[in-house]
Amino acid sequence: MTAERTAEAAHAIETVFRLEAPRIIAGVTRIVRDVGIAEELAQDALVAALEQWPDEGIPDNPGAWLMATAKHRAIDLVRRKERYARKLAEVGRDLEAAPPHLDEPSDPDDIDDDLLRLVFTACHPVLSAEARVALTLRLLGGLTTAEIARAVLAPEATVAQRIVRAKRTLATKNVAFEVPYGPERAARLGSVLEVIYLIFNEGYAATAGDDYLRPGLCEDALRLARLLAALMPKEPEVHGLAALLELQASRSAARTGPSGEPVLLRDQDRRRWNQLLIRRGFAALGRADAVSAGGPGPYALQAAIAASHAHAHTYAETNWEGIATLYGLLAARAPSPVVELNRAVAVSMAEGPEAGLALVDALTGEPALRDYHLLPSVRGDLLDRLGRREEARAEFERAASLTRNERERELLLARAQACRTERGNSYSQGPHQPLQ
Repeated sequence: MTAERTAEAAHAIETVFRLEAPRIIAGVTRIVRDVGIAEELAQDALVAALEQWPDEGIPDNPGAWLMATAKHRAIDLVRRKERYARKLAEVGRDLEAAPPHLDEPSDPDDIDDDLLRLVFTACHPVLSAEARVALTLRLLGGLTTAEIARAVLAPEATVAQRIVRAKRTLATKNVAFEVPYGPERAARLGSVLEVIYLIFNEGYAATAGDDYLRPGLCEDALRLARLLAALMPKEPEVHGLAALLELQASRSAARTGPSGEPVLLRDQDRRRWNQLLIRRGFAALGRADAVSAGGPGPYALQAAIAASHAHAHTYAETNWEGIATLYGLLAARAPSPVVELNRAVAVSMAEGPEAGLALVDALTGEPALRDYHLLPSVRGDLLDRLGRREEARAEFERAASLTRNERERELLLARAQACRTERGNSYSQGPHQPLQ
């Protein structure tokens, strides 16, 4: 066994596990009915791969190998516990005897999808809203505690406690691994939509690491949003979220350059925007409007903002006045410092950088944005557009020190350097939504 072969196997294991962990955890949870134990068994499968692949070689289907290993260990665990004896018989039939077509849902109001089951399980009302979000981002998004803390703008220690307590609560309350029906489903919907949205955002602009995008997370979130739209066709915000994700995903191919570097909205080749996804987004937004009785909700409003960008054939044609108005409606419907930061960017494009800077300066004292790298990033852009380049340089450098994504750090440092030598590009990077 050479060092090169060992390194190759380790890299393959890390890559595959990052992509497949949510599905493995979801599949094993179906067996053991405990998300904490399922996560441990998924880690056991990872350890087994680290021990075996360097000697035996990387399997043809490494994801299936990890899933099978985790499930076999789950079955062994169930066998060792007498109280699960009857469940073991059911599991054995499901895994070994059932033909593939029996896995299809027989009830039109049911969708037999392990990832969706995992989302609804982690979003059970026995957990606080904050715990639901943290646990689902951990299990389904594969985010670290630090990444979740940055995504939800909360201290890392607090997030860690939420995750541990959430797993314990689900186990002690014996929460069923299912997509619920009727009022119980509706009661969990808000949290489910939120975590799908946050998972997509992590894939759309990764919090940390060497890659700017994590396409697998975007694909999982988009697929779950589509499943929910089929499951709950009369819920306007389900369609609103689906529309938002379709429209945002349509830009993915244009958002990075040949070396994976970020390409900002103004520089994107709009011919590379996926027109099929744009049409799907428009259709989903139409369905949201059709079933809405009280005006658009937060996700539908964000989808309308994304649709405004999609309607513009060039950056110069962007209707910034309309986007600023939509952000005003969003701020009234779902107020938050991040929404205000986005609104400031839109106002700066519609009314000028002075107007935007006034709004941004009002946010500098927000505790939730204290370590949020996009605040100094936006402020630096506005200062640059006003010709205050030395101040802009300091803001870009501060933003670079706060981000944990290497691609973003490179971009921000390049903009800081441009402020030292000549006028930088006068356009905004902006927060994750909607400017990229």
